Amino acid sequence: MTANAQYRLAARPVGLPKPADWQYTEEPVAEPGDGQFLVENQYVSLDPAMRGWMNAGKSYLPPVGIGEVMRAMAVGTVVSSKHPGFAEGEVVQGVFGVQKYAISDGTRVSTVDTSLTPAPMHLGTLGSTGFTAYFGLLDIGKPEPGQTVVVSAAAGAVGSIAGQIAKIKGCRVIGIAGGPEKCELLVKEFGFDAAIDYKAGDVRGQLKQYAPNGVDVYFDNVGGEILEAVLGRLARGARVIISGAVSQYNAETPMSGPANYMQLLVQRASMTGFLVFDYAARYPEATADLAAWLRDGRITSRETIVDGGIAAFPEALLGLFAGKNTGKLILAV
Repeated sequence: MTANAQYRLAARPVGLPKPADWQYTEEPVAEPGDGQFLVENQYVSLDPAMRGWMNAGKSYLPPVGIGEVMRAMAVGTVVSSKHPGFAEGEVVQGVFGVQKYAISDGTRVSTVDTSLTPAPMHLGTLGSTGFTAYFGLLDIGKPEPGQTVVVSAAAGAVGSIAGQIAKIKGCRVIGIAGGPEKCELLVKEFGFDAAIDYKAGDVRGQLKQYAPNGVDVYFDNVGGEILEAVLGRLARGARVIISGAVSQYNAETPMSGPANYMQLLVQRASMTGFLVFDYAARYPEATADLAAWLRDGRITSRETIVDGGIAAFPEALLGLFAGKNTGKLILAV
């Protein structure tokens, strides 16, 4: 009988997840019941938000329960169906978890067309990360031609797309990333106007150099010291988009906030958080625009795909927090 490889949460991590926080299991593949279908996953999305889902605290989604399969977006093929809306052989994406096979009733599941773009791209640029960049930048950031946009974690899945959309909208774009290779990638492949290597230090000095007239839009993926540095360079009427705070997710002390948040008052600026799920009704709009920009070569999509199957999940996830990926990090299962 075919086995279903899974990773289940065994304990609430303190700091970075460690091997003891996970339980690798294999169990028989379940048969779908009426109104259900069975998916064989090919690719599992690895996202910073997964670290927050492991915590017991209140958040926008319930925490993953101890003993439950780790929550994750995935793309796979329907191999057996008793659901009228999903046929065998269709490629679908949904929250299928870190496992080789998943049973679904179709809730928040969509079919994907892999004849136009590869399946992994539907977890990145044409998936929730691309949608995060699209709605966060355009609906909250409201960039205008000629304005200066700064993006942190700019070589990652969300940041790389947010910066490229800002360029399409006629903005001057500055990316913040870790290391000279990623900074070179931002300028040469993604078309950013400048890149700041936070690992080289003096982020404030580099911001002053590259944004002498201030920052009009800041797309924040990291929080912490970088957020504080950018708040100190805001232009009048700036918009700060809170997409994530990856620098804080594995901290063993309470999350720290910016000490200079009063710059929002001084500069008559705003700082707004958002969740991409709130824009679900508008996903087709984002898909149409992003797909068109991909076809026209105005956006470059980059994926880092890790091989090794389900067993490689814990190490692959740690690679995300170590910054080993550029663009979207995906596990091939």
